[in-house]
Amino acid sequence: MTSEETVPPILVVLHQDSSTPGRVGAALALRGHRLDIRRPRYGDALPATLAGHAGAVIFGGPMSANDDDGWIRREIDWVGVALAEEKPFLGICLGAQMLVRHLGGRVTAHPHGEVEIGWYDIEPTSEGRGLTTWPSRVYEWHREGFEVPTGARLLATGDRFPHQAIAVGRRAYGLQFHPELTTAMMHRWTVHGAGRLESPGAQPRHRHFEGQLTHGDRNRLWLERFLDLWLAPTGGG
Repeated sequence: MTSEETVPPILVVLHQDSSTPGRVGAALALRGHRLDIRRPRYGDALPATLAGHAGAVIFGGPMSANDDDGWIRREIDWVGVALAEEKPFLGICLGAQMLVRHLGGRVTAHPHGEVEIGWYDIEPTSEGRGLTTWPSRVYEWHREGFEVPTGARLLATGDRFPHQAIAVGRRAYGLQFHPELTTAMMHRWTVHGAGRLESPGAQPRHRHFEGQLTHGDRNRLWLERFLDLWLAPTGGG
């Protein structure tokens, strides 16, 4: 049996044909995990069990967890597979909002129509500080935020959108920000999503790249520590 066969794959859920798992995918591959990439939006099925996977990551996308599309509703329902089996689960941006919706929580726009697109400060809660050392500023690209649903614990807060990271049980996490970001992804997002940079609260394009130079390495180091914690046999709780 090869080493690739002995290390279970990670289920990776993406929502656009051009999406990639970025730094998250690269870090998981360095830890020996094959990436089982699926795109339910384009008809890929999600597994009935994660028994053959080491964990699952649901990434972001321009759609809303409140949309009525059948594949979105099915994906939100599917989150229960990871939670029931207590497999490592990570929801990023839209993925975090799907986790919240599965738990009965609300996903809503900012009351004044503001967004977070660029680099923004976060502050860990006391429980978050007990879990790991967090970056002070993270990369965001979203117009909706989530509440902390029943059964979840708040790990990090922000000013404009107060709920930036949550934990559910010992193995599930939701992040409003984007630790998977690479410079190539930033180029793509700020070109294809240039219209979003005109939204209230969004930062101009040059500040995205300035922030990557200043904060990118700290976020990468945080991601490495976080993924080790996430994949640990006992989880982070």
